[in-house]
This record gives sequence, C-alpha cells and structure tokens, in this order.
Amino acid sequence: MKNKSQLILLVFLSSFLFALGGEKAFAADSYKLVIGGFDWGAAVQKVILANAPSDARPSDFEVFVNRSSSEGEIPENVRSGKRSVIYSYPSDENGNRKQDGSHLTLVLEVSPVQPLGSPIQYMRVGNRASNVWIDYQVTVVNTKNRQLWDQESGRIMPIVDDFELNSTFNYQDKMTLAYASFSPGNPQPKTPLIIWLHGGGEGGMDPTIALLGNRAANYASDEIQVLFGGAHVLVPQSPTFWMQAKDGTYTRGDREDVYHEALFALIDEYVKSNPSIDPKRIYVGGCSNGGYMSLKLILEHPDYFAAGYISALAYSNEFISDEQVKSIKNVPIWFVHSADDNTTKPDVTVVPLYHRLKEAGAKNVFFSYYDHVTDITGFYGGDDYFYPGHWSWIYSHANTARTDFDGSPVMLDGKPVTIMEWLAAQSKK
Repeated sequence: MKNKSQLILLVFLSSFLFALGGEKAFAADSYKLVIGGFDWGAAVQKVILANAPSDARPSDFEVFVNRSSSEGEIPENVRSGKRSVIYSYPSDENGNRKQDGSHLTLVLEVSPVQPLGSPIQYMRVGNRASNVWIDYQVTVVNTKNRQLWDQESGRIMPIVDDFELNSTFNYQDKMTLAYASFSPGNPQPKTPLIIWLHGGGEGGMDPTIALLGNRAANYASDEIQVLFGGAHVLVPQSPTFWMQAKDGTYTRGDREDVYHEALFALIDEYVKSNPSIDPKRIYVGGCSNGGYMSLKLILEHPDYFAAGYISALAYSNEFISDEQVKSIKNVPIWFVHSADDNTTKPDVTVVPLYHRLKEAGAKNVFFSYYDHVTDITGFYGGDDYFYPGHWSWIYSHANTARTDFDGSPVMLDGKPVTIMEWLAAQSKK
C-alpha cells in the first residue's frame, strides 16, 4: 500500500511523462546519490546518472523526490516535490568530473529552507524525538529524450565514507555503544585524538547520524586535519541521549546520567588500542547533550584530557560545585554559545560557569559568545539570516569561532587563532 504522498507523486509523474511522450515507454536507468553535510544538516547535493547523454544541459532534467518512513510521520508538505538542478557535468560513476565520463552528474540546489533535500528527518520514534534516515526516492526525467532514472544503485557521503562506521563497544555486558572513527593516513607516532559528542537528536546505533545530523564529520576534513598534522577522530553515539538519567528523564547535572562511565571506558579502550595516539593530546568536545557530556568527562577526569571545546552547553551551572570549578580551572576549554539560545539558556549554563572559572584563576579558558547564529557562508543572507540560536556548534564545525567573551580575538603566541588552531596547540605537560 503506497502512502498518500507516494500516490500524489505517482499521479504527478504519470501526468508529466504522458505530457512529454504520450504512451511511449521511457527507458529506465540507475542513479547514485551524493549526500553532504551542511551547517543545517544533511542534504542530497548531487545525483549521478548512468548512461546519460554527455551533451545534456541542466535545463533538460526534472528531478522529483519522495520522502517516506516506516519509523514515524513526516509532515505532508515535505514528503514529495521537485528539486532544482543548477549545474551538470560529465563524470565517472562516483561523480568525479571527466570530459569523456560515462555518467552525468547533476548538482542540486540545497539550502537550510529546503527540507525536501534532506534524507534525514527529525521525528518522534517511540518515546523520544531524534534524527533518522528515511526512504529517499528520486526520479529523474530527461525531458528531451524521455529517458528516466528511478533505481538507486548506491550512495556517496564525502568525508563520512572515510570513517570506520561499524564499530561497537560493550561495557560490562550492561550496554553497547556504537561509534565512528577516523584514522589519518600514515599517522605519526604522536598523533592527537579529537573526540566529538553529538547532540540530543543524534542518538541510536548508526553513527552516520551523529556525523551528518550536523556537520561533525568536518573534523576529518583536510582543512582541519592539516592544523593538527593529522588527527584521529572518534565519534561515539549514545543509544538514546547523553543526558539520560536512570529513570529515563533528563539530568541537567543534578543527577547521574547512565552513560558517562561506559563512554569513558570506550574512549580509554580506543586510546589503548591505537598506540599512535598521543595521550597528552586528547581533546573532547560536543554540543548541547554532548556539551553536557564533554564537561562531565572533564569534571570526572580532569587530568585525562588536554582540552575541551564545548558548544551550546547543557550542563546547568547551579549543579557544579566550587570544588569542581577549582578542579578544572587548569584544563583548557573553549566554549561557544549564542545569547538567543532558548534550549540551553546561556545565563543558566555557560555564562556563569565561564565567569566562575575566570574568577578561580583559569588562564586558558575562552568563550565565543554570539548574539545570533547566522549564515557563515553568505549564500543565504549572511549576518541577516538567523538559524535557531541553539545551533552555535556551526562555528566549531566550520572552525570560524575566534573571539573571547568580550569580543576580542583569542591570541596564541601573539597571533589571533581560530578554535581549531587553538585546540591543536594544547598539550598536557
């Protein structure tokens, strides 16, 4: 039984194809999807067509999508529709440009206000809401020669495909955590480790969600890796959410969560299993739920981590004692937050904690504090385009955070630095 959106799309396509070619049959071929991570999340950015005419133009194609899921309900207005083709080029089967390529790659328009572009949907599954992969079906029609592509033959996820994605860690037969890991090519004997902890909507047993629910895979990108001289990247995944208490509800630091012991055991085991990792350069960071857990790990193990980088901190300041503040005052930490964050309110979380750390004598703690989270690409309005205030991790993933709480540049050895440049320079004595 097809759902309503599928039936609507089928009727629309039938009418469209009939208008083009009457009752003549269309030749059907296969396609691959290229799924990229963007500041707002995942999007299908390219479609690679097999057996396409090399001289075809972008205007020759119509691209239709249908988004469905057996996991939960997708709003009707974002279940099906058309995607815009902005460019095309001859390529090989993986989308690499080749003048005599056997395939044609269509570059699709993507933006933060085009939910039809995403193969991931935030929805309620069971008793919680989270990001999940959905059934993302594409139909491409060449309006000139009546050729059709409607069978997916594979997916390419740049950067994400460079991770090991099928690892799990069993903790004392109590719980199992999935994780993704990246190893640089030809790692040096002393290679740092970057740990990223996802937000509340990226839990589960599929770490591609943790990598693409927001742009976390970017820590394995060339532009960030070069700053560290190559770095391991570890992205553990909570089965539910990092801030889960024993009764299944959220802790804000007032009660113990159920995951921090297992998570630290995973990290420690990963470090011991990879002797090229420099134990003096282990960095932990995360956003929202993951920001809570990053701080929790630093509070529990202040001598283990070389530095922290924390966005949209969800740990409530009132539940951090003065003794705990003193215990971590010498741990380098860079906070990122937005003043209009109504989910993890800064006056309840990061602002008072930052001031307490500075008052306790912290010398290497910084705080990039934004009025709003804006479009850093300039494509969608720049500073005039506001994302939800909770999304301050954008500035960490893209390595654009560079100022302290008072707006002054963060300096290192007399030079202004970004958050990742600063992080790469941190090392335990």
